[in-house]
Amino acid sequence: MTIRKFFTLTTFLFAAFSFVSCSSDDDEEEKKNDVVADKHEYVDLGLPSGTLWATCNVGASKPEEFGDYFAWGEIEPKASYKDNYKWNKDGRYTKYCASSDWGNVDNQLELLPEDDAATANWGSDWCTPSKDQFNELIKSDYTTIAQATQNGVDGWKITSKKNGKTLFFPTAGERWYDGFLGNNDCCCWIRSVEEKGSIAAYIVRIDEWASVELRPREEGVTIRPVRSSK
Repeated sequence: MTIRKFFTLTTFLFAAFSFVSCSSDDDEEEKKNDVVADKHEYVDLGLPSGTLWATCNVGASKPEEFGDYFAWGEIEPKASYKDNYKWNKDGRYTKYCASSDWGNVDNQLELLPEDDAATANWGSDWCTPSKDQFNELIKSDYTTIAQATQNGVDGWKITSKKNGKTLFFPTAGERWYDGFLGNNDCCCWIRSVEEKGSIAAYIVRIDEWASVELRPREEGVTIRPVRSSK
């Protein structure tokens, strides 16, 4: 149980030279992909929804860095992910719960901005992706997914079939208790909990069989923010 191109040319040029880059200095291909907003780079993969994807995880300064790990619905990373979940008291969930068997029912199934680590750390234009956004990202109609290594870090590269732009996701694994779980995994939180018991939240697992799965809310998992093109 404890278990958003809205820049004019002038604005774009100013931003490109004024803000800190998320991508590697020696990776020219990645630089061509990216646009900077609010100090964080994003890529427009030409997806139907218009979703713009950050080039790195929350807490990272380069695409290959793992960044911070967050329990679902928490906005700060922790040293340990054991018996200290913010939304669980005495074995019952106090928020984001759809079943009285597991806690206080509020039927709030998606993260509110104040509990979204992407929004809290990067600003109101950013949020943790939805299931629809991740399903679109990994859909073979729109992208290809392949193993890749960037600056010595293993991961997975997602390439747009429409414009050839890419995203790199490092194999950051997951945090559980005081250690790591699935060091070779590439997982990121989605902003919704499962609809029945709410004891688990959705993640995306990125590999050759990329899929949306469930994980205990208490686990430490990385977050790849998104923003709207509108």
